[in-house]
Amino acid sequence: MRPVRVLFPLLALIAALTGSVRAVPAATIHVGADRKCSTIASALLIAQNGDTVLVSPGVYIEHNLVVDHRILLAGADHPVIDARDQGEIITVTANGAVVHGFTLRNVGTSFTEDCAGIRLRAVKHVVVEDNRLENAFFGIYVEHSDSVTIRRNILRGPHTRETTTGNGIHLWYSKHATIEDNDIQGHRDGIYFEFVEDSQVARNVSTHNLRYGLHFMFSHHDSYTDNRFASNGAGVAVMYTHDVIMRGNVFDDNWGMNAYGLLLKDISDSDIRDNEFRNNTVALYMEGCNRISAHRNEFTDNGYAVRVMANSMQNTFTDNDFRANAFDVVTNSRQSFNTFDSNYWSEYRGYDLDKDGVGDVPHRPVRLFALLVEKAPPGVVLLKSLFVTLIDTAERVMPVFTPETLIDTHPRMQPEPFQATAMHTEAAQ
Repeated sequence: MRPVRVLFPLLALIAALTGSVRAVPAATIHVGADRKCSTIASALLIAQNGDTVLVSPGVYIEHNLVVDHRILLAGADHPVIDARDQGEIITVTANGAVVHGFTLRNVGTSFTEDCAGIRLRAVKHVVVEDNRLENAFFGIYVEHSDSVTIRRNILRGPHTRETTTGNGIHLWYSKHATIEDNDIQGHRDGIYFEFVEDSQVARNVSTHNLRYGLHFMFSHHDSYTDNRFASNGAGVAVMYTHDVIMRGNVFDDNWGMNAYGLLLKDISDSDIRDNEFRNNTVALYMEGCNRISAHRNEFTDNGYAVRVMANSMQNTFTDNDFRANAFDVVTNSRQSFNTFDSNYWSEYRGYDLDKDGVGDVPHRPVRLFALLVEKAPPGVVLLKSLFVTLIDTAERVMPVFTPETLIDTHPRMQPEPFQATAMHTEAAQ
């Protein structure tokens, strides 16, 4: 065996050449009232790559803390960092850093800077986890970064006005991000993506935000799975994007004059499946959307289940369930270039003589009254009247005004069993 005195210089040389092993062992720097470092700022000044800065329980009145080395900044029993409305709290500029286990409060509102509780600036492989952010202008702000992970954080915004409240989790010009298991309330947008690609958003709960629970633009090749977006001011908005996957999400109780479960604008080549839309003013709105597959979604108790504009083409709706919506499908054209097939419609009044589970006559989901409401919205007050029932029945028998080609030729007689995930179960509770 090679003598230790020969092996140690060799390891030191390898460490110096590769940077993979530190010549000096990593240190744990303790922060607390009775420690050598009584402030977090003083500990960050002496921390080196690989060190741990461990903060004891207590309240620390600090802001503008900069993590510029690859360290673990961790709190024991969730110490509080209170900025007292003086500005940003933690800024991370080092690759591979971890921020874990803090309560961050009172960032303060700024109309010239997007001050955040935690900001990641031009970094890779940074992890922000198990933190609580309270009364932050922006919660967690990520810019020009790659492969960051934001998970199990709780964010509670000030819930005042859109102009005085930033976004909960905000990503800009980033890629390969993982946003998972966060709980966000009271911000302008719960989660906001702009120019973010190849990223995953999973199992988050984004509720009671002032505008959108999720809002993303120009963000391609992203997936959104098993999230819950509920009771947000305007629901969820997806704009100017292609190759999006949205599966297993819950969109519920997004109710108001301009509220949507899911608003799609100029979206293409995307997959919307296994989602639950319940109690939304408009469950799914599509404008300028092409080649979208809407498959095995459940639309229940919405005002409008699907509003698809005339400039949306080559979209397919298959194996969806439409139950007890005021209007199942609405469009603003007498022509349709989209396909509806093998969906369940609670309003279907056809029959199945051969008992194969498929209606023997096609279903026309666009009601004449829906077209009239599009022209004169106040007319919706007549929704349950006998007059409306008569004109809808007449239009089904002899279509004149509704889109001739917007039909489901194979309407299912029974709904599909909905596969509830843990997030769906939570929403039901």
